[in-house]
Amino acid sequence: MNLLQNVTFKVALVILVGLVSFTNVTHAAVIETASTSNSTVTTNGTNTTTVKSPPPSAISPGINASNSDLCTVGVSGAVQTQILGISGGNTVRDMNCERLKLSKTIYDMGMKVAAVSVMCQDQRIFDAMEMAGTPCPFLGAIGTEAQEQWDRKPELQPANIKENEKDDNFKTIGGILLFLLFLI
Repeated sequence: MNLLQNVTFKVALVILVGLVSFTNVTHAAVIETASTSNSTVTTNGTNTTTVKSPPPSAISPGINASNSDLCTVGVSGAVQTQILGISGGNTVRDMNCERLKLSKTIYDMGMKVAAVSVMCQDQRIFDAMEMAGTPCPFLGAIGTEAQEQWDRKPELQPANIKENEKDDNFKTIGGILLFLLFLI
């Protein structure tokens, strides 16, 4: 036998064995078995649930001071920490606005000296009138007579009178808000 015949014989033998095996498998009887098993599974574990919600927020109140006859300014603020939120608001009187409205009303009534006296309660107006050579009225006296009275009683000049409490209110509110911000 030569090599080619030998290879051909082996290939034919493999094919024949495969066909015989295949026919035996296709005609084989099905074997059934019945079995029962019981099992118990025990699981130990920890579950963690994280709830994400929006942060709490303190909202500043809106203060409407749009009426032109009111001489007030709205001030509001809010501070929020992880635990506590505070908000508040207030109106602050604008003393300069009140002075201008009062002076204009008195002037419109024909009382010019009284209107100037109201304006002279502001240190800036008082100084400007003095620099212009027309001192502010003093208990009904005007001109040089008023200047002599002001010179005799300088403690009555507006520089020594407390301007207004608006600055103190802003300092108080600002201090409180600053303190609350440090709590964060």
